[in-house]
Amino acid sequence: MRHERRIIGLFLLIALVGLNLFASQAFSQKMRKETVAFAPPSLSLAADPTVVTVCDGGGNMPAALVHLNANATCPGGGPIGYGWSASAGRIDGNGPTVTWDLSGVSPGYYKAFVDIETGSSKELCQAFSSTTVLVKKCPPSRPICPNTVISCPDNPVAGEPLDFSATVTGGAPNVSALYNWTVSAGTIIAGQGTNSIRVDTTGLAGESVTATLSVAGYHLDCPATCVVQFPVPILCRKFDEFPDLARNDEKARLDNYAIELQNDPTSTAYVIVYPGQHGRPGDLQKHTSRIVDYLLNSRGVDARRIVTLVGPVRPDLLVDLWACPRGGKPPTPTP
Repeated sequence: MRHERRIIGLFLLIALVGLNLFASQAFSQKMRKETVAFAPPSLSLAADPTVVTVCDGGGNMPAALVHLNANATCPGGGPIGYGWSASAGRIDGNGPTVTWDLSGVSPGYYKAFVDIETGSSKELCQAFSSTTVLVKKCPPSRPICPNTVISCPDNPVAGEPLDFSATVTGGAPNVSALYNWTVSAGTIIAGQGTNSIRVDTTGLAGESVTATLSVAGYHLDCPATCVVQFPVPILCRKFDEFPDLARNDEKARLDNYAIELQNDPTSTAYVIVYPGQHGRPGDLQKHTSRIVDYLLNSRGVDARRIVTLVGPVRPDLLVDLWACPRGGKPPTPTP
């Protein structure tokens, strides 16, 4: 009897040890399952770029965009939900990759945030991450001079007004151009402060006029110039002047005159005869014909090079002999 009790006690001890071992294994497996089920997801957040530049200019400027990429993994393999927010700007999208629009924000540091959730309502796991982006302001625009072209007058004539005009294009935007003209010679008589001027050129024969336009308002010296050169005037020269002379004395004067004309075959002879107040009828025609005949027939001057003019009446008959180079302004009889 005592021997049977010992055997039963031994079996009970073995059964109790086995039951404890089974319970311990079951609890360990349960713990391992719970640990796997509630393992937190991993999450990292990257911004590209991390520095953006915001420029003034409204709709003409490109948007300041940052690409945000959330790299999340879930050990349990469940679906992942993303929740995005930012301290400024606007986030477009709701998946792992979104766009962060920072257009129009002030310079400074700004943060973007992402929350993720994974698992079921009973076994919910969450993770959180953030990233920082620097917004910089555009540097000031570099001043740019406009393209200024001055139109110079063609065929300028000394003594007559000159008109200069300028066309201004390009340059820094939103600038009100200010026009300031200067001239090296002559006087500005109209148009100062505008894009065109008129210049008085009295007494500037043979000289040049440089018109300089300084276009202000661009924070730079933006000058343009235009030069007009007046031709050196070609002057006619009075070669001789004599009254009613004896025929031989007149011929001597005309011989010298003919030599002057032959030295410049392009010159023109102007013979001006001023009739005398008390002269006889026909004296004017006689003197004119006699002078022209001698130059033509005795000195061989081409008739096409001789021009005769009649001046106003003088107290006594007077003859003026002029030699005019090509391009010279012809003489006119004087009172």
